[in-house]
Formats: sequence, C-alpha cells, structure tokens
Amino acid sequence: MGWPLPKISRWAKLVTFMKRRFVLIVLALLAIINGLVAVRLFTAHAAENDPDSGYTQIAVFAKALQLLRQDYVDDSKTSYHDLVYAAMKGMLASLDPHSQFMEPDDFREMQDDTRSRFNGLGIEVSGRNGVLTVVTPMEDTPAAKAGILAGDQILKINGTPTDRLELQQAVNLLRGKPGQKATLTILRPSTKEVKDYVLERAEVKVQSVKNVHLIDQELTGPFKVGYIRIVQFNEPTAEELAKALDDLQKRGMQALILDLRNNPGGLLNSAVDVCGQFLPPNTTVVSTQGRAASQEREYTTSVTAKERPRFPLGVLVNEGSASGAEIVSGALKDLKRAVLVGETTFGKGSVQNVLQLPDGSALRFTTAKYYTPGKQVIHGNGVTPNISVPMTAEQERALFVARNSDAKTEDEKTLIRSRDPQLLRAIDAIKGGMIYAQETVLKSEVKH
Repeated sequence: MGWPLPKISRWAKLVTFMKRRFVLIVLALLAIINGLVAVRLFTAHAAENDPDSGYTQIAVFAKALQLLRQDYVDDSKTSYHDLVYAAMKGMLASLDPHSQFMEPDDFREMQDDTRSRFNGLGIEVSGRNGVLTVVTPMEDTPAAKAGILAGDQILKINGTPTDRLELQQAVNLLRGKPGQKATLTILRPSTKEVKDYVLERAEVKVQSVKNVHLIDQELTGPFKVGYIRIVQFNEPTAEELAKALDDLQKRGMQALILDLRNNPGGLLNSAVDVCGQFLPPNTTVVSTQGRAASQEREYTTSVTAKERPRFPLGVLVNEGSASGAEIVSGALKDLKRAVLVGETTFGKGSVQNVLQLPDGSALRFTTAKYYTPGKQVIHGNGVTPNISVPMTAEQERALFVARNSDAKTEDEKTLIRSRDPQLLRAIDAIKGGMIYAQETVLKSEVKH
C-alpha cells in the first residue's frame, strides 16, 4: 500500500487561483492594447488618405492658430478669442450670403428686430452676386424718405468699400444711435447713376399693416374694392390684418388688393397666419426641404382660422418682396386664390436656423429651402406674377415719396394713374374678373 497523498491547504488553492486570474487579466490587457494600437494605426492611415478627415483638418487649424500666436507681428490681434471669432466669421460667410456668425451684441440686436423696433437707417440688405444690395427700404424710415430704392447697390458706407465687408459688418455700420449720420454711396443699376446719400439714423418703429381703405370708386366702377398694404411680417401682423379685413367687410368690400411690394419678410409663422385669412383651415402654405430629414416640414393654416367669403383677391409684388412676402404670394398663386400683379420677387427663400453658443454668440446658417404648394423653389428664382407690369425708377421713386409723405385719400386717383401702373392694372384685372363672373351668372339664370 502506498503512502497517502498530502492534503492541499485552502491557502494553496487560493494562491493557485489568484495566479491563474492574474495571468488571464494580463493577457486580456495585452489584447486590448494591441487592438487600440491597431485601431489608432488604421485611423491615422485613413486620415492621411481622407482629405476631409476632421482629425487632420482640425490639426491643420490648430497648427495655424499656434503659428499666428507665436510669430504674428502684432500680438494684440492674436488672442484666442479674436482668432477663433475671425475664423468662425469666415467659415459661415463662405457658405452663402445668409449664413453668418453673430457676436453676442449682434445676436441681441437680431432678437430686437422681430419686436418691430430698432435703431438705424431702415434698410434691409442682402448679398447678391457678391454685392451689398438693398432688398427694400422700410417705410417711414430715413432710407425711404431719402429715396433709396429696392435693388440699389451700396458701394460704400462712410467711405468704407462694402466689397471688403462681411454682411454682418455692413449691417453693424448701417446701425447706430438716433441722430448719428451715415453717408452711403449708392449705385442704381437701372440708370447706372452713382450718388452719395447722407442719412440721419433714427429709432425705427415698424407698423406692419397700413393704408386700409376702399379704393375710390371712380377707379373701381360699381365695385367696392378694398386695399391693404403689409409692410413687414412681425408678431402682431396677422391680428392687425384680421381687424382690417373685418372693418372693410363691414363697409361692404367685394374684392381686395393686398400690397406686398417692398415687404422684406419677417417671421415665418406670421406669414402663414396671414395666408390663413384667405385660405381654408389646415391648408398647406409652404414646405421646407433640407439635407436632414428633420428639416422636411409642412406649414399649414390654423384649424381654428376664421373663414371668410372667397372674394376676388389681387396681390401686388415686386423685386423688393422677399422671404415671407414670397411665401404668401407663392401660396396664394399656386392655390389659385389670387392673381399676382407686378414684377418677379427677390428670391430669398431659404431657412436659417439660429443656434446660440455658450458665450452668448450665435451661428445663423441655412438648413433648408422653401417650396411653394406647387413645389416651386423660391430661393434664387423668386415668384413670377401672373400679370407682369414693370415700373420705371422714376415711378418707383415718386411712389415712395408719396407713401412717405402720407398722401391723402383725395389724391389717390391722381397718384395711381400717374405713378402706380401696377395697382392700376390690378384694379382692372379685379374689375374684369368680377364683370365676367356677373355675366356668367346672368347667362346661367337665363338658361334656367
């Protein structure tokens, strides 16, 4: 019989288990390290071969930042704040004329604009083919009273050439405290005239709905045709328009001419609500489409919107009608609710998102484009009127002067006949349609 095997103590078993566990952990760590090294080598190799690698391009930017801070001659211009802000301004400006980086003060001023009150000259501007262009001068403002017109090109602001300025820089130069003066060098493309305008800044208060009245029946014949002008789409516009329509309907209005000329746009929801005064509830007015699926959206009139009689409707547009004005006119045209008279609109039909950054600055960048109910792209194309009626620069200037000098109603006949061929043509179109409708009803009654 052999000797009995010695018993293994609990301590020995524990030591053996710990050794095995340690070996397994070491092997696992080695495997993970090898994997990470392989991934890093693969990523670095891919970055070298991918010209749009974020890692590579950010490394280039960081190197440029380092070199500028290290060696640029004037160290007062090379703070991280100044260099990064300058880079973001250039980055946004390179995308399109409507994208921009806004410093905190610029962002606060943009928020003030939607509240219908700000200080400046009263000019809505945009970049067009690399040139700072007047979209429209707002009524009752220094720019409008001086005779500046939509389509005018601003070559200089206080002697500073605008071709060297970003859009936001130009806007900042146009703004200022009430009483301060600014000199604008303007090129008018229609006449090739270059002229300096000296304007005094003022507090700009925008009244969005104006000149609500029935047009003189010497022009409209047996019909009562109302007239309403919307200057801009801001928070109270739809409510003001509803009150104006209620008033005209109480006075027996049978048709309406809605004037959107030189309306630069404004708030999207306001423009949609204005459409709701003329279209059935839950009607699609405009849609947006962008690169991301989240940017695809349809905007409809309110399900609780007040329905009104389907009276004949004419809409006046011109080159100064932009953004929200193009949404309204494009919807009413495509849905066969109105006849458009005038000139092709500006063509500003893109959606800008504004995202605030942690330090109070903000990015404003294009995320989608607007499409009319007929799937027509507004951006870059504008909305084409049903009836094209051009106006000369002299007629536009005379009409502007009349509007900003509060011309009285008794002068309306002379004003329209001599200075406003677009409104005169719209009146004729409305009258013709109403006469045709009356004759059709009479023929139908005779047959029965």
